[in-house]
Amino acid sequence: MKNADTLAPEASISDSLPKASGFALKAALAGAIALGAAGMTHGAHAADQKFEKCYGVNAAYKNDCQSTGHSCAGQDAKARDPNAFIKLPAGECRKIDGGKTEPAKKK
Repeated sequence: MKNADTLAPEASISDSLPKASGFALKAALAGAIALGAAGMTHGAHAADQKFEKCYGVNAAYKNDCQSTGHSCAGQDAKARDPNAFIKLPAGECRKIDGGKTEPAKKK
């Protein structure tokens, strides 16, 4: 029986990988970090963007906020409800058929 001092140290995971795999792993990690940094820059720019309420273009259950009959986002069962809005970048609402920046007039 061998004693613990004579046993070979266990090999690490990196010892069992080919050298090219180590390089590929480092390259993938560097790429992920770079993409994350680029996304953070884009997010900062998006915070400066102006948004407007666009009425009459929502999909069912996809409205952003209160409209006639409920007080919470995502509760409007009617698609293209003239009193439900979604927030869009300023100027985009007028490009959508049926999009209005004011809710329908109540009767």
